[in-house]
Amino acid sequence: MMKHFLKEVQAAEDELLVGNVILYPTDTVWGIGCDAENAAAVRKIFKIKEREESKSMIVLVSNVAMLRRYVRDVPEDFEQLAESQERPTTFVLSGAQNLPKELIAEDGSIGMRIAKDEFCHRLMQQIGRPLVSTSANVSGEPSPRNFAEVSATIKERVDYVVQWRQDEEVESRPSRIIKIDENGKQTVIRE
Repeated sequence: MMKHFLKEVQAAEDELLVGNVILYPTDTVWGIGCDAENAAAVRKIFKIKEREESKSMIVLVSNVAMLRRYVRDVPEDFEQLAESQERPTTFVLSGAQNLPKELIAEDGSIGMRIAKDEFCHRLMQQIGRPLVSTSANVSGEPSPRNFAEVSATIKERVDYVVQWRQDEEVESRPSRIIKIDENGKQTVIRE
């Protein structure tokens, strides 16, 4: 089992390092992802999803230290706030930096989540960079709750489909989203 896990992490890493897009399991729904620093790969995801570039995507990081490289003004109590969440939570933070403009919202914010999923965490440690994570569906269609619900269209459009946790029947749901403004005020965008 561990050997298969490591083989899949390595295969996904190889794809990401050459700018490819992967379909992979996350701590929420199955996602379409790429190296978050690779602008060409980010644009490829917008094409795959048939998504307007004005709609930003979530970026996964492995820890707060990685998050700090991409957000200028991380709130003081952010680490405790992130750790206190009972389910996967994406935080929309101001002052995005060091990422392609396609990932940054018009107001300069970015949605980031510290991934608790073992596969995502290991993959980000390997490449040393964050991952784009957006639900594995064409825009406007329902988000798949497990691998079996991912459409053939999406599977055909990505460069690599991760062969890990595909048989899980658990119905996942998207992350909770909380926006934190410059003054530290929190607003729940999606419960």
